[in-house]
Amino acid sequence: MQHNAPAAPAVRDLLERVLRSETFARSDRARKLLNYLVEREQAGDAERLKGFAIAMDVFGKDSDFDPSTDAVVRVQAGRLRELLTQYYAGEGADDKLRITIPRGGYVPSYHALSNSDCDKAARPTDDLEKAEGQVPAEVLTAEPKQGGAIVIRQVRLFWAAMAAVIAMLAFIVYRMALPAAEAPADVLASGETAVATAAIATVPTETIPTVFVDAAPDSPQALRVAQQFRMALAGFDTVRLIGRVPDRTAPGIGYSFAFHFLDGPTPGSVNIEFGNVQTGRVLLTRTLEPADLDAAHIGDRVADLLSSVIPVSGILYGFLDEIGSGSELVKCLLLNDGYYLEPGKDAHRAAYSCLETLANADAKSPIVYAELAALHMEAVTDRYEYPAGASTEKAMSLALRAVKMGPTSPAAHRALGYINSRTGERAESIRWMKKAYELNIYDLSMASSYAYSLIFTGDYAAGQPIIQRAVEAASAHPSWWDYGLFLAAFMNGDLERAAQATDPLAMTKRSHYLAARLIAAAVEGDVKAATALSAEIAERYPKFAANPRATFQAANYPPDLTDRLVEALRAAGLGGAS
Repeated sequence: MQHNAPAAPAVRDLLERVLRSETFARSDRARKLLNYLVEREQAGDAERLKGFAIAMDVFGKDSDFDPSTDAVVRVQAGRLRELLTQYYAGEGADDKLRITIPRGGYVPSYHALSNSDCDKAARPTDDLEKAEGQVPAEVLTAEPKQGGAIVIRQVRLFWAAMAAVIAMLAFIVYRMALPAAEAPADVLASGETAVATAAIATVPTETIPTVFVDAAPDSPQALRVAQQFRMALAGFDTVRLIGRVPDRTAPGIGYSFAFHFLDGPTPGSVNIEFGNVQTGRVLLTRTLEPADLDAAHIGDRVADLLSSVIPVSGILYGFLDEIGSGSELVKCLLLNDGYYLEPGKDAHRAAYSCLETLANADAKSPIVYAELAALHMEAVTDRYEYPAGASTEKAMSLALRAVKMGPTSPAAHRALGYINSRTGERAESIRWMKKAYELNIYDLSMASSYAYSLIFTGDYAAGQPIIQRAVEAASAHPSWWDYGLFLAAFMNGDLERAAQATDPLAMTKRSHYLAARLIAAAVEGDVKAATALSAEIAERYPKFAANPRATFQAANYPPDLTDRLVEALRAAGLGGAS
């Protein structure tokens, strides 16, 4: 398994080997895309790996590219993932270092297989026979003591073997239950994907992933950090938290995940490893140094790590999507996340229909109704054809049902806050968004949503520190967080911080982002940049350039914010600002 990021030469060798393979010889586009993604990630430009930039850099699209109508990046990324799966099932089966493109994003990740992992992939039957009786019974209940990492590896080996046995039995039963004409024509290659695919048919409709937390008992630092993680994880709607031991009854291969905490390489540091229990695959490793663990920083470090792992847009759900989730709720949540990543009527209908099916079957999870409520409101405001007759009243009814079912669900409260914000009920929006934030202060997206609602009700002083904390704590985040920070800092007179917040907006050519950058250029006295941005706005968005006030008013910007922005744009040289 990978415990540290592979060295650059190893990644380069890996990339060249994959690109030279017969599997990739058939697709020039896939080779070009894979080479670009790895090169950019290795150069430290992972933040640039967004659909818009890829469309222009790899596929020659111009600045008018619209991801909601042109799916070239999504289609080619899907094809690339398929080819990587084929490669590692065939030519690359013996590769110890492997590359994947997790779903929900385009940043490549790398993981290394141990010798035993490679042997299992090549000889699954032999390994299953050898595994019987290999791990002493006492290991299954032992707490990690000195040498805890060895115990963890032994437990993983045992469960990997047991997972394979369970998967094979489940698949045999599944095949026996099918009529002959319906039996699959072929069986996937051995390995974690085949194991998962064989077993996911048993996963109940509303199953969500299980996460447990385990720390070396002889490490006070590891125990302290683990306790903070337990407290933080309890606030997430997207996982089920278990205290100290793995849930051996969790249905479906791939549905149990673990955080392991051990002493780090330097005095006072803590190593964190997050992975899938059944497959043994490590999905993330992180070392927290003593400076990260002091009282002033530990909360933000935990929030950053969990915000990148636990939500639907994070590593955990990306893994389930990669192996093929068997839970309908997980599938729906992934479709829902896909819609917000790249909005469009087709993506909206797919997510809505999936969640609607669960709701019509009397789903018990509040997150079903929360996300359905938000999508219903999207149908109202964006005039989607489905569902027919969408109304604010129906969206509100769904959100209220979510809150009633889940009184401690942050997602339910945020949905109700969102609907109130779209209907102009700003005081109610703040009330519900604040509750969502208080229910989970470790979810940085929840913090940003609350801060955004404060900003758009004119409470810039309260909104800035919350969204600034989210931006600074998160190692990666959506661009709307930066835009929210720009607005708050701008209205608070913190012009230097406002200008800094516009730097990440350069990759997205939206009218209001370009306007923010124009204001920042003017604040910094960069006449050349301001002139170029003013011309770009006039060319791309002539209606906005002629009357930005109308755009801000249509988006329900507070009147004082609208006035200040229009005034700043006029001063920055936007000809039609009025």
